[in-house]
Amino acid sequence: MLEQTAIREVRPARRRTSMARVAVASSMGSIIEFYDFLIYGTAAALVFPQVFFPALGTAAGTLASFGTFAVAFVSRPLGAILFGHFGDRLGRKKTLVSTLLIMGIATVTIGLLPDASMIGVAAPIILVLLRFLQGFAVGGEWAGAALLAAEYAPPKRRGLYAAFPQLGPSIAFALASGTFLIINLTLGDTSDAFLSYGWRIPFILSAVLVVIGLYIRLKIEETPVFTAETEARVAAPVARKLPVWEVVRNQPRQILLGGASTMMLFAFFYTGTAFLSAYGTNPDGLAHSRPTILSLGILGALVFAIGTIASAIISDRLGRRPVIVASCMIAVPWALALFPILDIGTEWSFALGLAGTLLIVGGIYGPVGAYLPELFATRYRYTGAGMAYNLGALVGGGITPLVAASIGASLGSYSIGLLLAGVSVVSLLATFGLPETKGISMKD
Repeated sequence: MLEQTAIREVRPARRRTSMARVAVASSMGSIIEFYDFLIYGTAAALVFPQVFFPALGTAAGTLASFGTFAVAFVSRPLGAILFGHFGDRLGRKKTLVSTLLIMGIATVTIGLLPDASMIGVAAPIILVLLRFLQGFAVGGEWAGAALLAAEYAPPKRRGLYAAFPQLGPSIAFALASGTFLIINLTLGDTSDAFLSYGWRIPFILSAVLVVIGLYIRLKIEETPVFTAETEARVAAPVARKLPVWEVVRNQPRQILLGGASTMMLFAFFYTGTAFLSAYGTNPDGLAHSRPTILSLGILGALVFAIGTIASAIISDRLGRRPVIVASCMIAVPWALALFPILDIGTEWSFALGLAGTLLIVGGIYGPVGAYLPELFATRYRYTGAGMAYNLGALVGGGITPLVAASIGASLGSYSIGLLLAGVSVVSLLATFGLPETKGISMKD
């Protein structure tokens, strides 16, 4: 009965849903979710060491702050499994509405959370729990948004349309940097007001964005590929296994290699967006001002967006795998050159380092929106693509910046470049183990 109701709900999608509406719905929701996710990274770099870990000092406080940042990457694979289950059973649209609500509630609550001076050790504990929820929601968000675009798109332009939700992180990074920049300029770079309540404003304002995102997503219809799959199941009922069990049993290679192939993009992205913010403003290091770092973050986000769209378009012509391989190969020497460039110490060298890093991320992130969904069968595509993506996020985005903060303090900045180069080599080798998927049918 539930499946028949779902069919009646999604059939109008074939008549009423245009690719323009799909592009807006997939990208807008992704922007909002990643804005919520990334303002945490900006705050973790700029204010959380003082607000939630004041007794630990600068270096230890920064390390603890990035520890809470990494918690979300532990919960992301769990979110991918749970929301993937419902996305493969009930539909992409309903699941995406749920992830947006959970993310919004967790983010606003962080903005209202008392700091350590008011409730002591309870503050960082609650912060960790809320960060866990953020990661849980994002774990289910990406695959659904990517599938929403990829399953609607024509095969010859799937890379381009699947890149619209991929613009979420770049635009969200610009919004996060811009919001913090305005507040910082208004309240002052080192003012007590910024540390007391100014940093909370971006978190609380996200409630407005969530309402907008919900409105847009509720207007979109279910994808025609999922509709056809649902109709086929009703017409010829078969015993159904859990999506996570099916994908682990049938396509474990794609999960593991898909996750490994995306490790580099997460390592570079979260190093560029979160770690470099802390590295650039460290008074014992580069000592750039917060407004400078935030302004350059907006520039880096623009470069990231351009790289994402350009690489997606190229992947429709040359294939997904060649573009990802080229990005990984370029990433190895760049990783070794990055910190020597940053350590020149000028604002221009920091801008070059940040922009170059995010341009490489865009080179792999554009094709990934189509590539991972194309690797998996429709009946467990949401689960499979989400598990691969968030496995890469766990290692590349969660562990790598945390290790970078630790070894950078003890071994020097060049060791971080060696770490990033090593991750890039792993992603390169994993991508060679995956097939090309350009132009395949998304229907089983």
